Amino acid sequence: MNFLTAGESHGKGLLGIIEGVPAGLDITSQYINFHLSRRQKGFGRGARMKIEKDQVEIFSGIRYNLTLGSPIGLIIKNIDYKNWTDIMSVEKPSIKIDEITLPRPGHADLAGVMKYQFSDIRNVIERSSARETTMRVALGSICRKLLEELNIHVASYVTGIHNIQDHESYNIDVKSLNQKADGSHLRVLNSDIEPKMINIIKDAQKNGDTVGGKFQVIISGAPYGLGSYTSWNRKINAKLAESISSINAIKSVSFGKDSTSSSFGSELHDEIEYSNNQYKRTNNNSGGIEGGMSNGQDILINAEMKPLSTLTKPLKSIDIKTKQTKLAHKERTDSCAVPAASIIAENMACITLLDAILEKFGGDSMKDLKTHFKSAKF
Repeated sequence: MNFLTAGESHGKGLLGIIEGVPAGLDITSQYINFHLSRRQKGFGRGARMKIEKDQVEIFSGIRYNLTLGSPIGLIIKNIDYKNWTDIMSVEKPSIKIDEITLPRPGHADLAGVMKYQFSDIRNVIERSSARETTMRVALGSICRKLLEELNIHVASYVTGIHNIQDHESYNIDVKSLNQKADGSHLRVLNSDIEPKMINIIKDAQKNGDTVGGKFQVIISGAPYGLGSYTSWNRKINAKLAESISSINAIKSVSFGKDSTSSSFGSELHDEIEYSNNQYKRTNNNSGGIEGGMSNGQDILINAEMKPLSTLTKPLKSIDIKTKQTKLAHKERTDSCAVPAASIIAENMACITLLDAILEKFGGDSMKDLKTHFKSAKF
């Protein structure tokens, strides 16, 4: 299974194509739009979320709400494009457009202009923006719908904002976890610490600053044996880590119990039991993955997001034209995007997981896939 996105942050819109989804999956634009709306929420989001109301247009690959087995094409238009028609014109505009020459520390700006030999940082800003992840959520929602038909569910919640951490353990059914998390301004499960987190974000906003945080993605229902130990590039943890670390500002990805290096092996590894014709574990410190393969338990993915690099009180930088020291460029931004990142990570996990399921079970149609999936003995 392959997917591709195209489009600039302030261009006409975003394009997405996903190839390899079996025929016969029931999917609607309303389902995709619901998950797009989840990405736009969260305390600390910027002004753009008040402008855009992301709505997907299904361009190809679906007829009468059923996938055809052919590539699925999606379009999401940028409402804000009307304010950027000259700046983002395909043809050279008749008016002069000022170039951006002050790279932001921590962003793709300087490395991007050096790599592609641009004189205008705008060319880097537009594609390196997290706006691109909107389409990834749309494509991932299609994969999520298929996983749900196999009784595999993906959810997430925020476990930390700045220095406020949630160390509680929760016994919540994954199918209902998102509903509970989505009811929070920051997608947290601990309502006692949420006001402290919000106050930290407010302080950052007042000071022209940004804050990062942590979240966990949980996958229930994943069968034994997704991925493989036989080759480095088939390990399911490596594939999941790659997909989630590709999200803007994600700096680390881990699985299972946090800080595993500080535990003894006897404390960490999950003992094996057998009852009712099933293997079971006493704990899930491994996070559902051993030896690069899913082991039948919930897959637990932890990710950490750095503070966003666009500051309204910017840091010092160097003008790439004059080489003079000045303050970095200011672009419209969020002060905290951790809740949104958790939604994006859910959908990236859905894409990666479905790819692994199709590799293991195969099937050109949903009927084939379900037959193969149900006949497997775990």
